[in-house]
Amino acid sequence: MPVNYYIFLSLALFAIGIVGVLIRRNAITFFMCIEIMLNAVNLLLVAFSKMHHAKQAATLATAGIDGQIFVFFIMVVAAAEVSVGLAIIVMLFRNVHSVNVNFLNRLKH
Repeated sequence: MPVNYYIFLSLALFAIGIVGVLIRRNAITFFMCIEIMLNAVNLLLVAFSKMHHAKQAATLATAGIDGQIFVFFIMVVAAAEVSVGLAIIVMLFRNVHSVNVNFLNRLKH
């Protein structure tokens, strides 16, 4: 499969994530869109890693493992981000009784 397909799919996922972050004000949707953007980057990392190693050594069975290692670390950081983000959302809901991001200004006082 050509790398162009992966690039277009990743670009579409990243664009959906950006539009969701810019338009939606719900905190849960906000975090879901950030996760979509991270997955788009993960897809590109794996695709480019496979392409790079396939050109260098066509006979190796473990071609492209470097991109998969990077993806693993990105997923670990994303899981930590989501756990902290969900704790913030629960605190926001307890104080304001809404998950709208615009109400975060009320937490200053």
